[in-house]
Amino acid sequence: MEHRRLGRLEQMDSVLIFGGAALAEVSEEEADHAISASLEAGVNHFDTAARYGDSELHLGRWMPQIRDGIFLSTKTDEREKDVSKGQIHNSLERLGVDYVDLIQLHAVGNLETLDRVTRSGGSLEATLEAREEGLVHAIGITGHGHQTPSVHLEALRRYSFDTVMTPWNFVLSRDDSYRRDYEALLEEVKRQDVGLMTTKTVSKRNWPKGNPLSGQRYATWYEPFDEQEYMDAAVAFVLSCEQITSIPLVGDVGLITLMIEAEERRMHVEEAVEVLSQAPDYSSLFIHIPF
Repeated sequence: MEHRRLGRLEQMDSVLIFGGAALAEVSEEEADHAISASLEAGVNHFDTAARYGDSELHLGRWMPQIRDGIFLSTKTDEREKDVSKGQIHNSLERLGVDYVDLIQLHAVGNLETLDRVTRSGGSLEATLEAREEGLVHAIGITGHGHQTPSVHLEALRRYSFDTVMTPWNFVLSRDDSYRRDYEALLEEVKRQDVGLMTTKTVSKRNWPKGNPLSGQRYATWYEPFDEQEYMDAAVAFVLSCEQITSIPLVGDVGLITLMIEAEERRMHVEEAVEVLSQAPDYSSLFIHIPF
């Protein structure tokens, strides 16, 4: 698997990150199979979050075997310093580790939330103290929604985060406003040498409402592509941007293999654009965010 430099952290990241959301509500057997398959494929960055159900516990079982060979990141979605600090300590306990390589302020996708986490007594202060104590080595920020690129640009003006995790895919690139904000963020990421990860690579649309035939077939809050051709095209399109270090694997254990295969084949970007331009029912998943 290809590896890319995660900004000034100098971490050589596998272009696919293990996304811990996939482990939120699965059995130990399912979790172990997904983790094992990812390691075998060359994944060396494992990312989770305090709110991802049993994810930290599943990964914690593996830490005695793999901790020294991986980059480990988790997230805090609390907004107040003291509560966030407690959550970080709890994550370390659940993971069974003394420190994580990266802690991320999670789901910061609007200015109101950014104000809360960066103000005096906000969760950014908790992560800064955790870094001083050696509990975390780097600090990042993540977000969902159409405002996220502009919000993350503002976040980098307020504090020089080591990483950002921002949504990007083909359909978002066709939104003029979103693309402009994303390109402005890219410039600042480059200027500060920030590690860039992007999410929602293989999202297709929101789950259709009122259609009993559609069902919610996967654990993801959005409907993902589940045909190999579209998976190949979606992965190839995003990874064609060399400034993007890595992308999380899809949040359903049943689709992880398809995404790994897409990275191995790496469709040419021109072909990817043609395929995705013809994808049926392809739209922004941020029309409705169910959280």
